[in-house]
Amino acid sequence: MADDDHDFDDDEERCVPKLDEIDWSALRSALTSLQMFNDPYLQMQATNLGIVDQFLTELEFQVLEESFKDDRDIGSMMFLNAQSQMWMFSAYELLRTWRQRIREPLDLLSAGKVPSRIDELLRDQGFRHYGMEMRAHQLQRVLEAPDTRRLMEEDLRITHVLYKQLDYLRVALAKHEVKGRRKSVALAPGYGRMDPWSGSLQYELEAGQLSLGTLSRRNVADGIRAFADRSEIPSPESLRSFDEYMKADIPDVSENFKDRNKEV
Repeated sequence: MADDDHDFDDDEERCVPKLDEIDWSALRSALTSLQMFNDPYLQMQATNLGIVDQFLTELEFQVLEESFKDDRDIGSMMFLNAQSQMWMFSAYELLRTWRQRIREPLDLLSAGKVPSRIDELLRDQGFRHYGMEMRAHQLQRVLEAPDTRRLMEEDLRITHVLYKQLDYLRVALAKHEVKGRRKSVALAPGYGRMDPWSGSLQYELEAGQLSLGTLSRRNVADGIRAFADRSEIPSPESLRSFDEYMKADIPDVSENFKDRNKEV
């Protein structure tokens, strides 16, 4: 299909790596480079996320190619939409679990209660509890490594923006609501438009009458791979500004509709 059939000029405007240019081990490596990720069960989830990322990236390019055909298979698009949402739910839950794992030792350090928590985890359960042993081992390393606290706080800042975007989208996809607005109604939850460069589906981060941008599965995967880059760590001030932006304090469409009904 000719370039003039698209809403873009040439491939130089967007640089999307081809399949053979992607390092498929980078997603797992980036996650396991984070503090407190030295847990075999978290690492197994990271491996699973990376395996499915490769499968879905190949599928995205395949569906993109098929979209140019007159007899394209709509079923492939539906399958891609379903799997993309499931992958992003998994990515969100893994990041949520890890961030919770990070916050616990930070709180314990502030309260001076790391040693007592280690003793609690190592208390005799009547059987060997591998999960508790691993958690105690992690906390022991927190006590012994002098830079651990700083690195944990930096990792939370590095992952903050992508995690918040995923959380915002998750509420729309799973609850059909706008994040932070109780009893709100999402505009078009689950509807995604295909990115003409990667084939990944772009989902709207909407807040009533305002769009906060879009987020695709490819954005999330590339964002996770970027966690390994510690050359520019966001400042607390910039993250507070981002959080304020994501709140988007504007009237909700559903509330306006209710008000108009009252007037009638």
